[in-house]
This record gives sequence, C-alpha cells and structure tokens, in this order.
Amino acid sequence: MTSVSYAPPAAHAAVLEDRTSLRAPLVFAAVILVGFGLLYSLAGSAIGGLLFPHQAAGSIVMVDGKARGSALVAQPFADARYFQPRPSAAGYDPMGAAGSNLARSNPDLRKRIDELTREVAAREGIPAAQVPGELVTQSGGGLDPHLSPAGAQVQIARVARARGLGDADVAAVVAAHTEAPQFGVLGEPRVNVLQLNLALDAIKP
Repeated sequence: MTSVSYAPPAAHAAVLEDRTSLRAPLVFAAVILVGFGLLYSLAGSAIGGLLFPHQAAGSIVMVDGKARGSALVAQPFADARYFQPRPSAAGYDPMGAAGSNLARSNPDLRKRIDELTREVAAREGIPAAQVPGELVTQSGGGLDPHLSPAGAQVQIARVARARGLGDADVAAVVAAHTEAPQFGVLGEPRVNVLQLNLALDAIKP
C-alpha cells in the first residue's frame, strides 16, 4: 500500500510560521520588562538601602527627632538669621525640579539677573559688583543645596547681625562646614546651606 504524505494548506502553514516568529520577541520582551524593569530595580534599591541607608532614605537631616529637610535638596529660608541658597526655577519643589531653560541671549534672563543682583546687594549691604553669580542664577535642577564659600561669605555680616553674633564667629562656622572637593580633585569647595543654618541654630548668642 502506497503511503501518501499530507501537506497542510498554505494558509495554515503561514499561521504556524507567524506564531513561531512572534514567540522569540515576546519572550525577550517579557524577560527585559520583568528582569530589568522590575527585578533589577528592586535588587538595586535593596542593595542601596543596605549599603547606604541614610542616602537611600533621602539624606534627611534630623534635629531632636524632627525632620528639618534633606541634605540633598535646597529649601528657602525667609528669616534674615539664615543663609540663603541659590534661586530656584522650580520654587524649591522636588517634584518640579528644572532650570529656567532661558538662553544667555534671552533679554528676560538678563532682566531677571539684574533685578536679583540689586535685591541681593541691598539685602547684604554690598556693591552690586560684589554679588556672586550663583546667588542670582538658577542651577540646572533648581534644587542645588550648596553654595560656594564666596556665596556664603557675602552673607556672613547680615547673618551675624541678625543673630547677635560676631562676624568672626559666623565665619568660623562657615569654614567648619566648607567641604573640600571630593577625593581632593572632584568638584569645588562647597557649603551645605541647610547644615550650616542648623549649626548656627545650635549656637547661643
């Protein structure tokens, strides 16, 4: 008896081929989504929390059991007794971190810088030419928690006067809270504004 082989219709063969060709990319997409989108993120968060618990929790600065802010995020200070951080295009809102996105050639940027320069000069009692650029310009993220030593230096007299302290006393606190470049070579010397203000709060006039 002669055997006869059966060949599936062309349409059925095409469907089988499509299913086979789709299986590999779908499996690959699932592996990428679950493996790197979920498991990798969970593992990274867990390891970071174990090795760097303070940083992973937001570097929250606690005083007497109360959160006073984050060492990584700038916040405004209204009282004259405090050092002021850089201006923020985001209104110091971590959920809206952003720069002004204004080009140097934009007249609105020049106008705003001129206005801020006059305000800072009047606030600190110094000539406009002595106002550091960082006190009138916004950082890229709008939440820079640091000032340069020069940015803190021009505020010493005002803070000392408002707190009833000597200029030398406040300058010593600024110097004690001036951080060197990381590993001695990365970045510039800087002062964390929140930690500086909290250190001053701990001093009795």
